[in-house]
Amino acid sequence: MALDTPTRERIEALLAQHEVVLFMKGTRRQPMCGFSAAATNTLNDIIDDYHTVNVLDDPEIREGIKEFGQWPTIPQLYVKGELVGGSDIIRQMYTSGELYGLFGATPPDRTPPAITITDKAAEAIRGGMANAQGMALHLEIGPDHSAGFQLAPGGSHDIVTVANGIEVHFDPGSAQRANGVVIDWVSTVQGEGLSLKFPGAVEIGSLTVHALKERLAAGDLVLVDVRPAHGRAMAAPLAGARILEDEGYEALAALPKDTPIAFICHHGISSRAAAERFAAHGFTHLFNVEGGMDAWAREVDPSVPRY
Repeated sequence: MALDTPTRERIEALLAQHEVVLFMKGTRRQPMCGFSAAATNTLNDIIDDYHTVNVLDDPEIREGIKEFGQWPTIPQLYVKGELVGGSDIIRQMYTSGELYGLFGATPPDRTPPAITITDKAAEAIRGGMANAQGMALHLEIGPDHSAGFQLAPGGSHDIVTVANGIEVHFDPGSAQRANGVVIDWVSTVQGEGLSLKFPGAVEIGSLTVHALKERLAAGDLVLVDVRPAHGRAMAAPLAGARILEDEGYEALAALPKDTPIAFICHHGISSRAAAERFAAHGFTHLFNVEGGMDAWAREVDPSVPRY
């Protein structure tokens, strides 16, 4: 469909007002799709100041930007009025170092990180990759120390390190943040899986819902609810809980490092991941609420809906 003049003028005005513009689904703080999240994570690693446009709030821009640059997908990155590309191209330029040059940033150190993979983790990884011929193990660690593994083809610009016979691929930012990391295989009440421990990070304590009730009554810790909006809509946050999705990691990371913080989610899985991210940032008194809101509803307050 043809791009109407008012929409074209709105897009041109946005590009004239801001040197770097990312048209995306959601916002920089709350991306609403994986591709938009990947784009913001990459940009956050290189530059502090860029403008985002949430196309979900503006159907005319959502369709118009596709016609404007003849690019069919979202997100789309523009720099100085010129289309750079979508999520895959942003990622490729980041890994190769081109994106640093585009923004005039200092190229990253490409020294492979020194990491440790325990025997149990190595055995599990080998088992998981047994039928993944042609794939490489990638570890991505975001600026906020969120981390994730994936199997994908290796790239010519990947930074590669080998530990315990396992080859791990990194992008430039992840490689720097991975230095000194220990990858282990752990068992918890929620199940088994790979776990990352950053240098100097403290162990995450476990808190039962009964212990949480006592600590809340005493007022001696901060409770952070990490559930997404739809979960909080089905079972309201506990009184006084701070909402991670509303405040963002940056605001909560400004708390004193010795603040006792407990994290709660639906069943106690994503809350542990959130606690580990705070541990990587130097917080020293962190707890995961085992069983999450579901356990609270079962064992403490039956009036709380289970879902």
